[in-house]
Amino acid sequence: MTRESARGIRENEAIRLLAMRLKRPRAHGVRLGIGDDAALLAPVRGVLVWTVDSCLEGSHFERQLLELGDVAWKALHAAVSDLAAMGAQPLAALSALELPPRFSRKELDAFALGQGRAARALRCPVVGGNIVRGERLGVTTTVLGVARRPLRRDGARPGDDVWLLGDVGLAAAGFALLRSGRAAKTRAERRAIDAWRRPRALIREGRSLAAHATAAIDVSDGLGGDVRHLAEASGVRVVLEEGDLAHSLPRELFAVARLVRRDALELARGFDHLAR
Repeated sequence: MTRESARGIRENEAIRLLAMRLKRPRAHGVRLGIGDDAALLAPVRGVLVWTVDSCLEGSHFERQLLELGDVAWKALHAAVSDLAAMGAQPLAALSALELPPRFSRKELDAFALGQGRAARALRCPVVGGNIVRGERLGVTTTVLGVARRPLRRDGARPGDDVWLLGDVGLAAAGFALLRSGRAAKTRAERRAIDAWRRPRALIREGRSLAAHATAAIDVSDGLGGDVRHLAEASGVRVVLEEGDLAHSLPRELFAVARLVRRDALELARGFDHLAR
């Protein structure tokens, strides 16, 4: 991990701290994690599935609205969510950190604790990465997984039904609520904020669907745009009935949408990239 240190904490100290916080879980197939020039993974049966995802301050999140542990959690779950959409099980992750000037040991520890909790929840150890200096906080996560029957975007056929998994639109509502400055008072408001701060990669659900679905896509940029990507890849036309869509969305979305004076269906269809 790393050649270049970040100001405010020395390279070797940063590596020791990250290694301490991220030494567990020890997943099946991981022979060697953080601490050497590269990680070692044992061969696995199935199709290897790789992805990379960036979570950058000012583009994907705002520091004043998130704890550092939340940033770490979001970054790992967002990357693993790409694997979940393909019916894959994550094996291990690499995390490349861009740390701003004077980023302290205390701040790095808070980040590492959040990343460690996310790794344990996902059973996806962070086995290495890189650290560089930068002008803003950023995390680029590479995840390796395996699937027996990977789901792709190009398998949809005329007559297929469209299924939604997860609380589509709720993270966008939570982001709008946070930006409004309104304190969360109700269960619906708290759920919306948690959906944005602590999203969950649907690994189990994705693996279960892999035996039945014909195509899938991770809904991260809004339902409208991602459904269009799936339709174009499959060469089909996808029609979403407004009434059916409204029935499929979480009821908390409608409650919070009213509070922030936004349309719930519009929040689900597409939203500001910062609401990822």
